[in-house]
Amino acid sequence: MQLELVTIAVLVIMFIIGTVRDLNMGVLGLAAAFAVGLAGVGMEVDDIFAGFPVDLFLALMGLTFLFGFAQQNGSIDLILQWSLRAVRGRIAAAPWIFFALAGLLMGIGAIFAIAVVAPLAIPFARKYRINQLMMGMMVVHGAMAGAFSPMSVYGVFINGFLAQQGIVQDRFLLFAASFVFNTVIAVILYVTLGGRSLLGRRIDDTDPADPSPSLRPDAYQVLTLVGLAAMAVGTAVFGLDIAVLSIGIGTLLGIVNPGDAKTSLAGVSWGTAILVSGVVTYIHVLQEAGTVEFTSNGIAALGMPLLAILLLCYLGGVVSALASSIGTIGITVAIVAPLLAGTELNPVAVVAALAISATVVDVSPFSTNGAMVLANVDKQQQGLFFRQMMIYSGIIVALGPLAAWLAVFLPA
Repeated sequence: MQLELVTIAVLVIMFIIGTVRDLNMGVLGLAAAFAVGLAGVGMEVDDIFAGFPVDLFLALMGLTFLFGFAQQNGSIDLILQWSLRAVRGRIAAAPWIFFALAGLLMGIGAIFAIAVVAPLAIPFARKYRINQLMMGMMVVHGAMAGAFSPMSVYGVFINGFLAQQGIVQDRFLLFAASFVFNTVIAVILYVTLGGRSLLGRRIDDTDPADPSPSLRPDAYQVLTLVGLAAMAVGTAVFGLDIAVLSIGIGTLLGIVNPGDAKTSLAGVSWGTAILVSGVVTYIHVLQEAGTVEFTSNGIAALGMPLLAILLLCYLGGVVSALASSIGTIGITVAIVAPLLAGTELNPVAVVAALAISATVVDVSPFSTNGAMVLANVDKQQQGLFFRQMMIYSGIIVALGPLAAWLAVFLPA
């Protein structure tokens, strides 16, 4: 069998095993990189290691390490309570508060944003008779609206990957495209699933959303919040390296509270860092084997670049609904990169369409984010909620990639 086809077959097997056996695809990617690289491509071990993205690995480690402190010392809970206080008495604003909160946390590096917000949003919806599907999907789309900020895990990965591929970056366009796209979907959700019926309803002052926590931060929480703000400003305004900043700020917090440092280090999202690194390493092997160029040439043979990109959007959407969004984005971007060289298409716009297609389907109950929402629904209602999620995610998988493609390319 032709080498390029062998490497593609290995990639498909990786996705199947990762989905069926629930095994980290990064581990599979590293194993496949060495097996295919050494035995098939004839690469040296050092050549394979050269494809390991050390900068991305450290950035992902630093971000999740820093946010471990924010979660441990109650800073994130404090942000949540401030947000809930803001909606007190205005039930119609609640879905948008949770949408914005999920986007904010995801946008400044909290990959676990949905896991933090969903346990508050879903019970809130249940208590105040808000459509739970609407609330849950607002949380997911809110997180995806902030997913490609320059400080987010997704944003760091995509921008770093684009730099490796030699593609010109436009961090604002990538972020703005995803933000606007998911916000528009959220508006449609809100209008069609009962948001208008919430207008005029208020929470009784004697029945606050959550009266228990204090809203005044202690000195350690202030230091943590200042650290998060410093990372945001340093990265977005001054272009400082996010890995250096997050690790440095996390180290400072660790010196202040060593106990939290141990817990935060143990809670680092090693699985995500390994997933990204393993997939990128295997992509490096695919490039060395000529597979990326082979696949791109096959797509280019269609003679219609826009149609080829639409097909990749659907491929990414369908696969990502069942597997890793980050891994899927990496594969589709690697495939499309050579194709862009011979066109006048904006490469960042193409990447934005692929990225949106692969993340908007995270509403699927089979994705990690969708499962987090489902887990917080009352057990007696989970069966009905699951069916509703299946219908909604089916609509998104069918229309989302096309809508992303049209939203990015139709204006041009």
